Amino acid sequence: MKVPDPPIRSYLYVPGDDPRKMEQALASDADAVVFDLEDAVAPERKEAARDAVARLLSSVPPKPCFVRINKPGSAFIEEDISAVAGPHLAGLRLPKIESAQAVLRVVELLEAYGCGAVVWCLIESALGLELAFEIACSHERVAGIGLGEADLSADLGVRSDEGLLYSRSRIVAASRAAGLPNPAQSVYTNVRDADGLRRSTQRGKALGFMGRSVIHPAQVAIINEVFTPTDEEVAGARELLDALEAAAGDGSGAFALADGRFVDEAVVRSARSTLALARDGKEGKS
Repeated sequence: MKVPDPPIRSYLYVPGDDPRKMEQALASDADAVVFDLEDAVAPERKEAARDAVARLLSSVPPKPCFVRINKPGSAFIEEDISAVAGPHLAGLRLPKIESAQAVLRVVELLEAYGCGAVVWCLIESALGLELAFEIACSHERVAGIGLGEADLSADLGVRSDEGLLYSRSRIVAASRAAGLPNPAQSVYTNVRDADGLRRSTQRGKALGFMGRSVIHPAQVAIINEVFTPTDEEVAGARELLDALEAAAGDGSGAFALADGRFVDEAVVRSARSTLALARDGKEGKS
């Protein structure tokens, strides 16, 4: 599985039937854009949205572009995929996934159109959550799984943020158990609450999420900042890897460094991830 390099911190959702907003999203500071053909587009606008997204994906975009298609089993899914499948599509976001079979059907369609895009599965129900690991392992094209917290909360009857703690930890564990990257955090819907967004994103990072989906360009800067390592974190990661290289050459196995720190392969991966998040070796923010 190819992990984005550098890792993606922010995924900006934008309605697929609004070419002006799509162009603005591509010009924004978001690391990636998600053109939405599902919830953000009314049924009578689906065809126009497909055409608009297909036009944008007909040439090489300035950043990775994903498309959230309509849910598997809907009347729109085959038309969605036929419209956007092409060489410039980074991946599909699959909403409301509750089985491995639903994923495999999407993969079959991508292969039929000769499209090499990956798929990201959104878990939005109790059943999907219970089968998260099976879904994550369903095909080699699955590049990640994540939560759709609004629908999941409704299905679970959750009325507070604390009620989602188990679901969030479960999706992180299922991702890593399947050998996938840490999942991106779900959207924060109050676009005017910058302080709340920052606190929520910091909590998500502490739980093991990597990056976040956003629904407004104004949210991007905070997300990027939270997931960009500080100068101190970058320096610490470089110091650890340099010390490990000096001590062991290839960095494999477990070692005690001269200052007493115990280093194993998980710590090495974390240090390398920190440097990758520093955006190709650039310094982070303090």
